[in-house]
Amino acid sequence: MKLIEFRKVQKMKTSSWWKLSTVVSISLLAVLITMWVEMHEYEISPNQLANEQAAYDFLYDNWESLDNSSGDGYVPLIKVPTGIFVQSLQFSGASQVHVTGYIWQRYTKGIHDAIKPAPGEVGFILPERMDSTDSKEIYRIDYGDEELIGWYFDATLRQQFDYVDYPFDHKTVWVRLWARDFSQNIALVPDFSSYDSTGVSDIFGIEDEIVLGTWRRENTFFDYHFSSYDTNFGIRDYTGQDGFPEFQYNLVIKREYGNAFIVYLLPLFLVSVLLFAALMTVSEKDNLSKRHGFNTLDFIGGNSALFFVIMIAHIQLRGEVGGRDAVYIEYFYLLMYGMLVATTASTYLFSIHTISWLKFINYKDNIIPKVAYWPTLLCSLIIVTAWRLSLR
Repeated sequence: MKLIEFRKVQKMKTSSWWKLSTVVSISLLAVLITMWVEMHEYEISPNQLANEQAAYDFLYDNWESLDNSSGDGYVPLIKVPTGIFVQSLQFSGASQVHVTGYIWQRYTKGIHDAIKPAPGEVGFILPERMDSTDSKEIYRIDYGDEELIGWYFDATLRQQFDYVDYPFDHKTVWVRLWARDFSQNIALVPDFSSYDSTGVSDIFGIEDEIVLGTWRRENTFFDYHFSSYDTNFGIRDYTGQDGFPEFQYNLVIKREYGNAFIVYLLPLFLVSVLLFAALMTVSEKDNLSKRHGFNTLDFIGGNSALFFVIMIAHIQLRGEVGGRDAVYIEYFYLLMYGMLVATTASTYLFSIHTISWLKFINYKDNIIPKVAYWPTLLCSLIIVTAWRLSLR
């Protein structure tokens, strides 16, 4: 009678272990999903220029008010209103993007006469352009006090993109523009008057129906980036060598992570389920061992097969994102390697019964490694995710 009651208590305690494991796992999964949502949020850049006054104030505070005089004395800054409209965008590599669209500039008579491009000339330079295709002038309109000139551009730009948060990453594709005659003190300024709305949350200067594949438009904005060069390009008294504000149009796109989940995370999830199922067959009870066909050598062989599945997917991931640093989703693979090693070691030690201080592995027929499997895996993912968020 007492033996029956003891077994009931033992059974009840085992079921409590599983209940605790289930509750902890669900809680950790909820925390992980919450962190994923936060990781996928985009933070608006504090350097956005929302209107003409903001652009003019920025140039005055960071360039015009400084001592940028050449050897011949003070050289006034010439501002050229410039606009852009992106019609298509396609990534052609891990660090290359192909962009097409329109760029236009406004030249005021009496102010810009000396720098206005002649017919067939281009009024800007794309310094990061890789191809040799020339931008083509498509219209030149005289409005009396000013002349509007527009060009169609088709360019492949070389840029360094950050993939460390993949698949919850954002990409800022920028089009950096120089004035055609950059030997002079000329600054390009955004032509805000050509857009309906240019607020910090507005999307402008891009085709509404643009095809972006696994990306979606998140934000667009103008800003300036300070540039310094260790050369004056052979130009005597060159004013833009140190700390010159360069004009940029920025397009922020957010990755649609559903595709990455299906291609990379779903196989990992299935591997983790298979590994857990294999761990559940570990038992020293004759009836369970015979029913499951548990064998230590077969368990190790099965883990070896799962290792090659993970390794092939890992190699495919590295081939797609490129770069030298490990991306966020890559740590999932590293954790699964660790889980394969841990479960293999646990099963081997369970089968030999020789190390006294590892008796917890044999406790209740290997119950501790089994109930700790999902909480350990999810807790490790949360730690990695929290670390990635802290680096932002």
